[in-house]
Amino acid sequence: MPIVKVIEVIASSEKGFDDAIQNAVTEVSKTVKNIDSVYVKDFKVHVKDEKVSSYGVICKVSFRVIDK
Repeated sequence: MPIVKVIEVIASSEKGFDDAIQNAVTEVSKTVKNIDSVYVKDFKVHVKDEKVSSYGVICKVSFRVIDK
């Protein structure tokens, strides 16, 4: 029976929400293998001088734990 682990990460981008999610997956993939899914728990933006300056996401990343 496979075991699935979930970690929570925060990522951001100056381009948009899609890019922030991709940044989360890219960074997590550097140390975690077998990513199955990403659940976006929350969205936020940072504002500077009355304009959106960056986009942020809080994600739950699910991955299968490999049995050796």
